[in-house]
Amino acid sequence: MSAAAQDMLLQIRGLRIEASNGAVLTNGIDLDLRRGEVLGLIGESGAGKSTLGLAPLVYARAGCSITGGEILLAGQDLRKLDANGRRSLRGVRVAYVAQSAAAAFNPSMTLMAQVCEGPIRHGLMGRREAEAKAVELFRALDLPTPETFGQRYPHEASGGQLQRAMAAMAMSCQPDLLVLDEPTTALDVTTQIEVLAKLRELIREHNTAALYVTHDLSVVAQIADRIMVLRHGKMVETGTTNEILLSPREAYTTALVAERQAAMSGHGVAEAARGETVLTVDDVTVKYGPVVAVKGISFTVSRGETVAVVGESGSGKSTLAYAAIGQIEAAGGAFRFGPAALPPSFKNRSLEQRQRIQLIYQLPDIALNPRQKIGDILGRPVAFFEKTSAAATKARVAELLTLVGLPLDYIGRFPGQLSGGQKQRICIARALAARPELVICDEVTSALDPLVAEDILKLLKKLQDELGVSYLFITHDLGTVKRIAHRVVVMLKGQMVAEGPTADIFDTPPDDYTRKLLLSVPEMRTDWLDEALARRDIWRGGIAAVPA
Repeated sequence: MSAAAQDMLLQIRGLRIEASNGAVLTNGIDLDLRRGEVLGLIGESGAGKSTLGLAPLVYARAGCSITGGEILLAGQDLRKLDANGRRSLRGVRVAYVAQSAAAAFNPSMTLMAQVCEGPIRHGLMGRREAEAKAVELFRALDLPTPETFGQRYPHEASGGQLQRAMAAMAMSCQPDLLVLDEPTTALDVTTQIEVLAKLRELIREHNTAALYVTHDLSVVAQIADRIMVLRHGKMVETGTTNEILLSPREAYTTALVAERQAAMSGHGVAEAARGETVLTVDDVTVKYGPVVAVKGISFTVSRGETVAVVGESGSGKSTLAYAAIGQIEAAGGAFRFGPAALPPSFKNRSLEQRQRIQLIYQLPDIALNPRQKIGDILGRPVAFFEKTSAAATKARVAELLTLVGLPLDYIGRFPGQLSGGQKQRICIARALAARPELVICDEVTSALDPLVAEDILKLLKKLQDELGVSYLFITHDLGTVKRIAHRVVVMLKGQMVAEGPTADIFDTPPDDYTRKLLLSVPEMRTDWLDEALARRDIWRGGIAAVPA
C-alpha cells in the first residue's frame, strides 16, 4: 500500500441520506479526507452540512436514514458494522463537538465526570488515568484552574469554557477524526479566537483529521485546509481554502463569498431620528446572589431604532435582556416602557406590557419544546394574545411561516426535524406572533448561514420600516451590528464602557476594549488567525480593569 493510501483516513462515496417522508437530505456526495487534514463544510441552513458531518459516526437524525453509498474509515466499511461496532466507533475513533455546548452537557454531572466517561466506558483508561488526561486537556485548552475546573457543573462555566470543555471531552479518547459542528458559532469574537487557536493546535499536535461544519467563511478560513460547498444536499464545489475564497467557480459560492465581504464593508447604519422613547434603561443593576452581573447601565431605545449591545461572553448582555423582560429581577434602577415603569418581575406586568416586549432567545435547541409541533409553538402566543378562533390562528401561523421564509408544511413538523437555522427562524416567528413594539434579539442570527442571516436581517429591517418596531440587538457578530444597528452599547464585566452611533464606534473606537473587539473580528483570509495570535498582548485575557 502506498504512503498516500495509508494516509487516507475517510472516504465517502455516493452518500445518500433520506428522511422518512422521502425527502433526500444528501444525494451522491463523495468525500476524501487525509490524516491531519481539516475539511470545512460550508452552505446554507438545511444544505446537509451537519447531516454529512454525522455520517462518519454512522448516525442519522430521528426520522432519517442512510440509504446508499459507502463510508470507509481507514478502509473499513462503517455501514457494515453492527450496533456494538458502531458504539465502539463513536467517541473513540470518531468524536463529535456539538454546536450548543449548553444543550449537549448533562446538567446533573460534573464536567470531569463527563470528560472521563468515554475513555473509562470504552476501557481505554482507568479513572485516575482518565482524570489526569482530562486535567492535561484542560490545561492545553487554557481553561481556568485546570486541576479543579472539572469539579464544576456546566452552569458554572461560561459559553467559551463549555465549548473548550467539549473539545476536551472529544479528544479524551484521542480519536482519528473530529466532527466539529459549528463549535464557535455561539461565542463572542474574543473567545472565538482562543477556541479556534486551541482546536487548531490540538488537531496539529495529534495529527487528527477534522470535518468543520460552519456557515462562516471567515472562521473556516483560519482552520480548514480545504472547503466543500453544499447546497440542497449536493456538492456545489470543492477546493483548497484559498481557491474557494479567492477564485470560486460556482455562482452560489461566489454569492457566499461576496456576502461575507460585504458584511464588514461600509460605515454602519445612519443614526435614526430620535423620536418617542420606547424603552428606558435607567441605572439598572442585576445580581446573582452576591455577584453583580450588570452594574449601573443606562441608555434608551427610540421607536423605530435598533440599539446593539455587544461585549464578550459573561459581560452581562443576555442578563440585561432577561431583566428587561422581567425573567430576572433587577436589584436596582428601573426599566420604563414609554412613560410607564415596568415592574421588575414579568408576573406583575400587565398582559399588554408582556405582549409589547418580546424576546428571541439565543439557543433554539433550548427555547423550543421538542414535543410540540411547529403549528402549536406558533399558534399558542397568537391565541393567547389575540384570542383568535382556531381558523384565524392557523391562518396567522401560516403568515408567520411565510414571513420567516419557511414552507407551510412545517406546521406539522417537530423542532428535531429542523436544522439549527430553521429552528432559529421559528423562534423569530414566535416573537413576531405577539405583534410587539420592542423585540429583544439575543444572538438571533448566530446559527444562520450568511445568506439566510442576511434575509432575516432584511426582514427585521422591513418590519421596522413598516411598523416602527424597535430592536434591542444583543450579538457578538460585529458585521451584523454594522449592517443593522443605529447605535451601539459596549459592555465589559457588567458595565457600559462605550455608547454611541454605530459609525462612530467603528471608525473611532473610544477605548481599548472596543478596539480589542474590532481587532478580534476574523477576516476572510488564511493568515488572519496567526496575525491575531501575534497580537496576543492586545486581546488575550481581556481588559484588566473597567474604567470608573
